[in-house]
Amino acid sequence: MTTSPLPFLVVQTALYARLKADATLMGLATGVYDFVPETAVYPYIHLGEAIETPDNAHDRYGRQTVVTLHVWDQYRGFKRVLEIGARINALLDHQPLTLTGLAHVATRYEFGQPLTDPEPPGDIRHLVLRYRIVTEQTP
Repeated sequence: MTTSPLPFLVVQTALYARLKADATLMGLATGVYDFVPETAVYPYIHLGEAIETPDNAHDRYGRQTVVTLHVWDQYRGFKRVLEIGARINALLDHQPLTLTGLAHVATRYEFGQPLTDPEPPGDIRHLVLRYRIVTEQTP
């Protein structure tokens, strides 16, 4: 039995596909990015940092991948980033993901935190969302 060589990439690919495919979400945000281009228009979603830890059992390899998503906007107030966050949560929390080469066990929402970017001009709103995605090696 061998482990998947890049569970991070498999999980990120599945998240990107799920978010981009949702017309309602794409009606709220202008895009979903791994790398945010300078030409990106607010509001947008950034696939951010991830932490992966083993979650093995006696007869199989498993992983827990904790991913951070960022929603960025220049709207005056948190309303739009919170609406986008609510839609992301509806798409991901306790919902199955299609993962190439891995079996999806669970996706769980861990936390969300709205922030105001303190850098001048101070008009950027930022919502941090974190999810724990549990996977197992396919037989």
